[in-house]
Amino acid sequence: MTEPLNPRTMAQYIDHTLLKPEATAADIEKLCREAMEHRFWSVCVNGSRVAQAYALVENSGVKVACTVGFPLGAMTTDAKRLEVEAAIDDGAQELDVVLNIGRLKDGDDAYVLRELRDLVEAADERTVKVILETCLLSREEKIRACGLVVESGSPFVKTSTGFSTGRATTHDIQLMRECVGAKFGVKASGGIRDATVAQGMIQAGATRLGTSAGVAIVKGLAGTEGY
Repeated sequence: MTEPLNPRTMAQYIDHTLLKPEATAADIEKLCREAMEHRFWSVCVNGSRVAQAYALVENSGVKVACTVGFPLGAMTTDAKRLEVEAAIDDGAQELDVVLNIGRLKDGDDAYVLRELRDLVEAADERTVKVILETCLLSREEKIRACGLVVESGSPFVKTSTGFSTGRATTHDIQLMRECVGAKFGVKASGGIRDATVAQGMIQAGATRLGTSAGVAIVKGLAGTEGY
């Protein structure tokens, strides 16, 4: 990490996220307004909110990311593929997909790889980030999962949904970075609430941060000249 972590550079790491089931249209509007004001990389929302978010941020430079198979990853491949296609129709430019954790634990790598390849194909060159839910996996399973994501053609691995038993850790980011290599995308998500934690994740190897606390993070660096 050679560039200075000022608010502008930090903002470009952030997927400004709102995935709570009780989120209202007004909440999504606020999310998008904040993302445009602070120039975050994207807003990340659930599928039924993609069209609204896209309409709000269109032509602003802020992208729209959508969750798929969220938060369990245990639905059928066909259901996930339909979510991808519907999200794209509504304007999604990035897809955050939960892999099938149980199938990975079964050792059914062929199923996991086939599903991920299918979803990458459905995304039609849009960025697919695969959520491993690292808190539920052993070290060996994390390594296997990273290998499958690389093989699938997806350009990103991601730690967590934020809805399970644990959150992102710098240890997991370091392991994922080691597994996927220097040029692959690594997204830290879950429990990133301030600038210190955010900087730690980037130093560990994260190239993207999923957080609902993006505003607090950039304000934590707001003393930097030029912001």
